[in-house]
Amino acid sequence: MKLDEVKIRSAKSSELDELYHLVTSDEEWTKFNGPYFLYSTPTLNEFAKGTFSRLCDGTDMQLITVNDIPVGSVSYYWECEATRWLEVGIIIYSSNFWGKGLAAKALPLWISHLFSTLEIERVGLTTWSGNPRMMACAEKLGLQQEARLRKVRYYQGHYYDSVKYGVLRSEWEERNKKGPYLTNW
Repeated sequence: MKLDEVKIRSAKSSELDELYHLVTSDEEWTKFNGPYFLYSTPTLNEFAKGTFSRLCDGTDMQLITVNDIPVGSVSYYWECEATRWLEVGIIIYSSNFWGKGLAAKALPLWISHLFSTLEIERVGLTTWSGNPRMMACAEKLGLQQEARLRKVRYYQGHYYDSVKYGVLRSEWEERNKKGPYLTNW
């Protein structure tokens, strides 16, 4: 499948079963998405009331699609809403799509959307040293490594670093002067 048509969008109410299956059938993604936090597979009802509801609303979470087939999600949360400190996240649920540069195509769409719709001056992204692909993606997109908290994430008998990245609105706009985000910077 060609990755030409990477888009982000809200979920459709008719996609509940499809998206539940996407998120729960191949949970390999949980080994990279902050695995030191407890995760348990949601029931269909829990998924419908939580993640699916957020995906349908589309405000703080949207689907990533390839040729209109859902493969992942982007999201944001407020580290501190009063000071407009926002962090983003991205998950590619299907391991069949890992290592294909999909996050590097979807995340810029989300960051651009957030800068265009929210009164913020910075977008942050926090990952861990156990996810080198996410670190490489952040750097490829021009996010600056702003902090590295050494050995604060303990997982499966090993300590890992928490790594914080960020990009300022002015930096993002400078990189995108020639139009919407271009993947060949």
